[in-house]
Amino acid sequence: MAAPAPAAPLVRQLAPFAGLSASYFAHIGFFNPYLPLWLKHLGLPVVVISLLVATQSVTRVFAPYAWGALSDRTGERVRLLRLSALVALLASLGLWVAGGPVWIGLVLLLMFTHTGSMMSLTEAAMAQLVAGDWGRYGRVRLWGSVGFMVTVFVAGAWFERFGMGHFPGWTLFTLGLVLACTWWLPDTRDAPVVGSAAGAPILPVLRQPAVRWFFASLFFHVTAHFAVYGFISLYLDARGYSKAMIGVLWAVSVLVEILWFYWQGRLIKRFPMSRWLVICGAATALRMALIAGAADWLLALFAAQVLHALTFATHHTACIAMVTRHFPGRLRGRGQALFTVIGYGIGGVVGVLAGGQLVSRWGYVSMYAVATVLGLLATACALKVLRLEERGAGVG
Repeated sequence: MAAPAPAAPLVRQLAPFAGLSASYFAHIGFFNPYLPLWLKHLGLPVVVISLLVATQSVTRVFAPYAWGALSDRTGERVRLLRLSALVALLASLGLWVAGGPVWIGLVLLLMFTHTGSMMSLTEAAMAQLVAGDWGRYGRVRLWGSVGFMVTVFVAGAWFERFGMGHFPGWTLFTLGLVLACTWWLPDTRDAPVVGSAAGAPILPVLRQPAVRWFFASLFFHVTAHFAVYGFISLYLDARGYSKAMIGVLWAVSVLVEILWFYWQGRLIKRFPMSRWLVICGAATALRMALIAGAADWLLALFAAQVLHALTFATHHTACIAMVTRHFPGRLRGRGQALFTVIGYGIGGVVGVLAGGQLVSRWGYVSMYAVATVLGLLATACALKVLRLEERGAGVG
């Protein structure tokens, strides 16, 4: 009769994570979609813009693993999150200085080094807290999507009316919210991990065929998505869509993301996680093909953005579940860091830099055609994971 009692304390524990997720993705919700447009407003060419946008992905190659290792050794996850938010806030003041592309690159490098690993630290802690209850995880994670949707919509309307010159002010404001929410987190300290325990062997896990194919699928899947993350605002702007409509299209994708996270407790149990990876890969190929071939048809663009529920939200939960299962206990922090490094770090660098080159030489349609092929490759790798797990490694 008294068994359900721990639910309330768990909700109180998870609420600060929901707040941090909301504020962090509120920052991302305006920063990532409109950074390319602000750089264009400064008069920079598309190749330089792609290089500066890629700074975020470059930091994700090294920062998440470094911060994860430091947090494992010191146990100071919350204090490190607060420090990261403070330094990022101070670094953003550099965006107010007219210093040219090199200066902007240095400012972005400092900012992204401190913000790029914040979610990997909190995701690892939250995944342990929900203990495989992906419905509860979705109810927390959806607040990040809410924060994203609010700012992508409001910022789009703001920039349409007042211009892109207010971009640095939005950066300062949203990072201030992130810093405030890090102080809402419980001031806890994990037991430091020292000696041999800090180096729990990760290579045996990485040698498992299912794990290798999973990371290959992740790489192709996320690399394809940087055609959206890095370039869709520029693409739609070139097609003549207003900044307000660009904001609406971003908001549609996040709205379906929120709906998925809310209902995923009921939906995600229908298939094993590895099968969800296959479905998400196929949806990615379809989404990129729609953007490549039907961008002048607004209904097709809305359909492509609705597919975000599968290509991001479902895929994200399936990946977190796979990482949690294959990298348990003391491996969890490094496993989560590898998810960020391989997907949003290496995949992001390749996606943005290659995308910039494709656009400058052959146009946006060619880039989305390549992204369609990457979606098909992600599907093929996910099929390999599914077959391996069905043969003997267990099902998602």
